[in-house]
Amino acid sequence: MIRKAILATAIVLALPVAASAQQGAGVAAGAATGAVGGAIVGGPVGAVVGGVTGAFVGGIAEERRAGFRSYVVEEQVPSYAYERDVVVGTELPTTGVRYYEVPERFGDTPYRYTVVNNRTVLVDPRTHRVVQIIE
Repeated sequence: MIRKAILATAIVLALPVAASAQQGAGVAAGAATGAVGGAIVGGPVGAVVGGVTGAFVGGIAEERRAGFRSYVVEEQVPSYAYERDVVVGTELPTTGVRYYEVPERFGDTPYRYTVVNNRTVLVDPRTHRVVQIIE
């Protein structure tokens, strides 16, 4: 019973973070999905971490992704060939990959973009980790 109360509290605490992010419905859905996934893997603490991670502030909002994909195609950004699967959390090499600024019209983000294995990704320039895959 206590575990369920803690889980419910964690989910409720994660959702306001998503609402204040002003990133549209995609963030709220990400927070909820992250909270549920985190709860399954790590219990109540996992729900809190998953909810905040799922909310993910600073990426390309869902309603701007199609325009951003078109922009990247128009820019003819070459694709970097990477020998592994590219998923969120993948750390890209520090050399050989070129990172580009995201134009402000697609949102204010601290991240850079590149194309890896013909997939557009956002990358944290400090860690070279993929933070979002733009599908």
